[in-house]
Amino acid sequence: MSASVDIQHHPEEHRFFILWAKEQAELLYSLDPNSKKINFYRTYVPESARGKGLARQLVEAGLSWAKKQGYQIEASCSYVQPFLKN
Repeated sequence: MSASVDIQHHPEEHRFFILWAKEQAELLYSLDPNSKKINFYRTYVPESARGKGLARQLVEAGLSWAKKQGYQIEASCSYVQPFLKN
C-alpha cells in the first residue's frame, strides 16, 4: 500500500526525503567528484511509516534523478541493490 507523498531532494545535502508525522524517511547518496558515479548508501524509514511504500518511492525518485543526470549508479545500501537489477 503506497501513500501519496511529497518527495523532496536537497542536492547540497545529498539526500532525498519524505516528511512523515514529524519524522523523515530518507535516501542518502554520495557523489564521486572525479567521475560521474553516484552511490546510494542508506535508506531509512521511521518505524511509524514502515510498510507504506516510502522507501520504494524514495529509491525510484533517486534512481530516476541519477539517470537523468547521467550518473553511473552504484548502491552499497542493500535495500537499493535489487532496484539496479531491473
